[in-house]
Amino acid sequence: MKFDLANNTAVALSYKPAVTSAAANGTGVDLAGYSSATLVAFIGAEGDTLSSSVFFEISLEHSDDNSTFTDVEQADITNGTIAAGGIWLKIDGTGTAGTSGNPDSTGTVTQVGYVGGKRYIRGVIAKTGTHSTGTPIGLLVVKGDAIHTSDNTITAHNV
Repeated sequence: MKFDLANNTAVALSYKPAVTSAAANGTGVDLAGYSSATLVAFIGAEGDTLSSSVFFEISLEHSDDNSTFTDVEQADITNGTIAAGGIWLKIDGTGTAGTSGNPDSTGTVTQVGYVGGKRYIRGVIAKTGTHSTGTPIGLLVVKGDAIHTSDNTITAHNV
């Protein structure tokens, strides 16, 4: 039996898209019933001029209990590089407009895969400098590789 993509994935918000001018912890997302995940960052057009002194950093944390979170390490992710503090994305206005580091006026979407062994993950937003206007940021978790029963029946996975 073949499964379509909708029966092998589910989505959940870690950080509701909003104009952001402060640091924030996303909500932990339960990965029970799935064997992989992707954290997707939606970055809107920058409201403040981003630079080396005014920027956001997005990190990925994981937890066994949805209470005590720790930074992921390089071995826990795919499709990216983890810096100290679990940081995988720096939004500082550098690079080509519309790329992950430079949302400019067009915005951008970027992602990092999670293959670590913890049950919960969340995105974390850190800010440096004065963000008076804010920048739209949202963090979405796509849970993948749904675990199906041995007879290949579909197990409902509610978000």
